Amino acid sequence: MTTTTTEQRPVLSDELLRDTAAKVGVCVRPIIRRVFDTQTGESETVPLPCGSTRERVCQSCAAKARRLRIQQCREGWHRTDDPAADDDQDQDDDIEPEPDHDDGGDSVLVRRRSTRRLPQFPPLPVTPMERRTVGRELTSPSGETYRPSTFLTLTLPSYGPVHKDGTPKDPESYDYRRAALDALHFAKLMDRFWQNLRRCAGYKVQYFGCVEPQRRLTLHAHAAVRGAIPRGLIRAVAAATYEQVWWPAHDTPVYLGSRLPVWDDRTSAYIDPDTLAPLTSWEQAMDATHEPDADAEHVLWFGEQIDSLWFLPDTPRTDKRVGYLCKYLTKSIAEAYDPDAMSRRQAKHLRRLHREVRWLPCCPECPNWLRFGITPKDPEPEMLPGHCPRPAHDLENLGHGGRRVLVSRDWSGKTLAEHKADRAAIVRTALAEAGIESPDTDRWSADQTDDDGTPRYLWESVDITPGTDVETYRVILRRQITERLRWQHQYAEAKAAQAAARPPNDTGSATQPEPATTATRSEGRQHR
Repeated sequence: MTTTTTEQRPVLSDELLRDTAAKVGVCVRPIIRRVFDTQTGESETVPLPCGSTRERVCQSCAAKARRLRIQQCREGWHRTDDPAADDDQDQDDDIEPEPDHDDGGDSVLVRRRSTRRLPQFPPLPVTPMERRTVGRELTSPSGETYRPSTFLTLTLPSYGPVHKDGTPKDPESYDYRRAALDALHFAKLMDRFWQNLRRCAGYKVQYFGCVEPQRRLTLHAHAAVRGAIPRGLIRAVAAATYEQVWWPAHDTPVYLGSRLPVWDDRTSAYIDPDTLAPLTSWEQAMDATHEPDADAEHVLWFGEQIDSLWFLPDTPRTDKRVGYLCKYLTKSIAEAYDPDAMSRRQAKHLRRLHREVRWLPCCPECPNWLRFGITPKDPEPEMLPGHCPRPAHDLENLGHGGRRVLVSRDWSGKTLAEHKADRAAIVRTALAEAGIESPDTDRWSADQTDDDGTPRYLWESVDITPGTDVETYRVILRRQITERLRWQHQYAEAKAAQAAARPPNDTGSATQPEPATTATRSEGRQHR
């Protein structure tokens, strides 16, 4: 008889190990740190989750981030308690507020542009402003009261006819440049919409919005809005909302190929490679935009595909819409096309749009201004057009360099860290009621200090990655999987104990985390 030794035990392949980790919710790309206890002299290698929000990077971390956003969305959508709204702080947490004039230097402090509305856009409705952030309670003819809230969708206009797969029917006439410019400045248009909606709805509207790609790779936004806003008013505000980009002209490149401006150390500016003449400075270029007959370099507005619906709290239909709102947060903008099943026509459309985004300027400091004979604002040596480090130019973002989730200041009254702490508290409470000790996740807390006030624990980086130390990576992943399975088993026992102790007529529990909802197939359709 042959005796099986420990060395003969089957070993999981790396692929199977990662698949198992993803299924149980363990980060597959942990960041490894070594922590030292200055009191005991002990040290331990600690894996930290990578925290990626992209499913193709780390499915486990992306799923956690999505569940947290779902909780944040749900808690704020039908909120009835009204926080003290500060009218002087009418800004949003996740969108940079855009001033009426661009940051072009000291000259804009004394030279302002006209605020007269463009004649091709209708005027905004006028409504008296009320000091509130929650929707009104409505009463039906039967006397029943209810407080609905709104779900809306905003899209950009057409750049040319497209096929069902989102690709242009005529790529030659498709307006790629406008599509790229609209994507680069989409956050400004959304910011302007929320400002206008608040003025026209008559109260400080609160929202939770997500920026997503349509099948044609054009950005659009879904948003849960607190309060019932009539569909006609939303469409009127969207039709009247536009954003002007007051930047120097950048429609015709001056420098192409290897002939590019060079850096001059004496003047700390860029000069022409042939004549050695200095390029137009950013301040000089912006001064030209203040001329009386100057027009905005780009104007963007919304398309006609505007939709809004009312939803009541605590209904399955509302839960499904919350899940739909956060459905695509784990995917990049470019993943409107499945990278593993992309057609040649879709791939060509994707590359063409990305090429346009790559060479257009994304901000005053963008190196791409050099292509148009303009020294960027705050120039630095070795700037190279087409190689701006900002995320807007990345293939996966296709022009959208801002945050995918847009949340107003008084949405839920909590930060993401506080929402995360709430979920952890629910789990700890369930374990405590079942007599199970909670995992010590705060063992290495940075708040712990020695008697002299210095941190008790010291952290240092460890160069351990799947490519540099495969065996260490496997050991850490197996340990994490075992620990996570143990925690899940304990939590299942705690929930079973709670269910057994619950009265027979009580079908719910306020201590259980709300499940992540998914959208129905019909809700998952994208506009072409």
